[in-house]
Amino acid sequence: MSNGIKLIVGLGNPGQQYRITRHNAGAMFLETLCDDFHGELRPESKFFGLVDRITIAGHDVRLLFPTTFMNNSGQAVSAMARYYDIATEDILVAYDELDLPADTVRLKSGGGHGGHNGVRDIAKALGSNEFQRLRIGIGRPTGKGIDYVLGVPPKQDADALQQNIDDAIRILPLLVEGKFQMAMGKLHTKPELMNTKKSKEENDKDQNNGD
Repeated sequence: MSNGIKLIVGLGNPGQQYRITRHNAGAMFLETLCDDFHGELRPESKFFGLVDRITIAGHDVRLLFPTTFMNNSGQAVSAMARYYDIATEDILVAYDELDLPADTVRLKSGGGHGGHNGVRDIAKALGSNEFQRLRIGIGRPTGKGIDYVLGVPPKQDADALQQNIDDAIRILPLLVEGKFQMAMGKLHTKPELMNTKKSKEENDKDQNNGD
């Protein structure tokens, strides 16, 4: 388990034509993160991508957007991890997830690549699959998968994706402090479910007081 996230990677394809496509959900996450923390991604040839360093909850965190195209993402991630001596367990990789609905975002520690070529290449380059994942749901296509993931989502799905990103950014302070389970609990619990549970508890309390 991670002692605290030190490198956040957002996966996607370089080029303006891909910027707001579903497959660039991870890159969108990184871009929003930079905006929220007043960062700026800059090209760095030795890391094969765009990089930055921000401070989250008093901790320095490196950011990386590989510009090698999705299938070769591992080249950039492994180069940066080696240079800064960052353990695999302290890397968070954000990416699009077909197996989750567009209104869902999930944290996961280690595991398989689930058919995602970027995640597959990172695991191969690092020689380990024990990095942390932020899986941003984009939903399953009804037609060809490649056309779907490289397509721009309709407004409703795009709004849901952005909400997922905002929700994930809010729990980052817990991740950089190594509180993975707490972060997971907060991210995976929808506010409406919390309100429903609270209302039920209040109703039960009122009924007991009335007896």
